[in-house]
Amino acid sequence: MHVEDLLRLESLDLTLLWGDRPQLTREITGVTATDLEDPGRFLQRGELVLSGLVWWAPADDEAKAERFVAALEEAGAVALLAGEETHGGVPEVLVEACRRHGIAILSVPVHTSFRAVTDTVYLRQWGDLSRRPAAPYALPENVRAELSRLLADGTDPDTLLTRSVAHLGTPPAYVLSATGRTIARTPTAPPLPARRAAEAVTATTTLSVDPDASVYAQWHLHLPEPVGTPPRMLHEIAEVLAQHRRATLRRETAARGRATDLLALIDALSSAAAPAALGRVLEACGLADQDPYTVITVKGAADNDGTVDALTEALHHLTDCGFAVGRLPTAEPGEATAVIGTRTRTAAGTDGGGGAIATTLKNLWPTLQSRNAKVPLHGGISTPAATPQTLKGALTQARYALTAASSRRAPGTEAPTSNLAAIEDLTTLDALLTGIPADVRTAFGIHALGPLADDTNPSHRMLLETLDVFLTHNGSWARTAEALHLHVNTVHYRIQRVEMLTGRDLARLDHKLDLKAALLCR
Repeated sequence: MHVEDLLRLESLDLTLLWGDRPQLTREITGVTATDLEDPGRFLQRGELVLSGLVWWAPADDEAKAERFVAALEEAGAVALLAGEETHGGVPEVLVEACRRHGIAILSVPVHTSFRAVTDTVYLRQWGDLSRRPAAPYALPENVRAELSRLLADGTDPDTLLTRSVAHLGTPPAYVLSATGRTIARTPTAPPLPARRAAEAVTATTTLSVDPDASVYAQWHLHLPEPVGTPPRMLHEIAEVLAQHRRATLRRETAARGRATDLLALIDALSSAAAPAALGRVLEACGLADQDPYTVITVKGAADNDGTVDALTEALHHLTDCGFAVGRLPTAEPGEATAVIGTRTRTAAGTDGGGGAIATTLKNLWPTLQSRNAKVPLHGGISTPAATPQTLKGALTQARYALTAASSRRAPGTEAPTSNLAAIEDLTTLDALLTGIPADVRTAFGIHALGPLADDTNPSHRMLLETLDVFLTHNGSWARTAEALHLHVNTVHYRIQRVEMLTGRDLARLDHKLDLKAALLCR
């Protein structure tokens, strides 16, 4: 379907505001509705963008419209359909921005719903499946026609998979996620344990449903038994499943926009009382009355756009838990955050389900990480927030735990001891300090140790070693002397030198803790 096809439909009553022949003949691959100021990260190439223009106000400068349209161009959008309802028309500055960036812009009248536009596009695409000539295709025409109807009706993946392979005798078949979740299976396919399913994803009898998706968002068609089916037929079945998958991704993309709004609102909370808007946004995300809430923040590579997909896939393993995944406006590149509704988990433990969530995700993390071993995925999990009003604190906890997971190092190595940390894991001084940003830790160590921080001085290195052993042995002169093979008087002398250089009294517990923390921060 092309952009110009929409203009020919009287039922939609769209008006072309700007667009030349090259723009109007672009093929539409999908539709995304958004009112984000910068929707680029949620768009896929070839998509039609629907916007009610809630993000724009008459008082805004021209640059705001320019940034919005530039994001569409960069993402490869084919056209913008702007709703007239919010402002009584489409702002001229937006039309001019589309003209400059070569993006066709059409106005949507008040009496035409965005749902009508979306349904028109996808019904046309699904209909094309059954109208293809039979010769180039391996699937029988009647099968393609049936699958086209099922797609149009929004059938569930189990039914779609079963009908896709019915003409083959309904052999055992699965649709598996990147980490081995069973998304669909035929009646002849027994339940597949998660560990075996994760291994099956990489089997030679498994076909990727949507190779263009990120490694974390892909679905896989798995037939555990050989059926003698022509590979072309399996690829056509995979393409049918891919259409269903893309519809799922479109819904997830819309949900991510709402989640991003929720996270921005949480991050902006400045008092104990949550604004009334927080309740409405939680409801829009399907999380109203789902307290207690757990927050998780995950970070991948700075240029990795799959972090949101990775977190979404991980959270799908939390059965009976609602969640909203998005990005904080202030987040670093490659960072994603989610709010998880945990009310249904309260029966599992006294922590409101937070411990069960952390355990499930920690068990899953090695499998998730293995899907792209070159990109480390670090994550931090908060303790449960009892009410929406305490979500700001949970967000702070999750980001602190993320820093801890990214900073922890196994002794004598440069590798992290774990890529996922929960606040409940930070039960030691060492663990607590790993959550402090590296530059803050370094500054504290330098100032607390004073001249001893200069370990290029051999004398200072010797004193630091003595201090470390002395504190490790709980201030025991005899055990420190034994460990260092020194006379006790020598230990006394060295500790006195440490006290003089640092200004600390190691007979005091608080001063011992200060210096122990300083050593851990080095």
